[in-house]
Amino acid sequence: MSEGEQGYTGHIDQAIGGDREMNFYFLLFSLFFPRIVMVVFILLYPEMYPANDLPQWADLVLGVFLPRVLILIYIYENLGYNNIWFVAHLVVMILAYFGGGRETIRRRRVRYVDEV
Repeated sequence: MSEGEQGYTGHIDQAIGGDREMNFYFLLFSLFFPRIVMVVFILLYPEMYPANDLPQWADLVLGVFLPRVLILIYIYENLGYNNIWFVAHLVVMILAYFGGGRETIRRRRVRYVDEV
């Protein structure tokens, strides 16, 4: 391979997040407790907090109101979208925000029965 081809390949690796990493425990626990994990990592382990290019105000606003979206942005910036963690967090986000859980389904069923 010529030098130009190697430089191009390296650029693709960097574009999909080849040069950055994320902590495994951050990825795992943020599936279930995104706000708590972000607070714990920023206060107790700031060196392991995911690197990001977002402005400070966006970190704060998204962290408070849409923490799962913020974690998806972190994963996209550090690991790329072609990653199992991105897919897992995306599925959990869709289920959490749009699907609801067992309790939500039970409440809908009770409300529907009460109305009839």
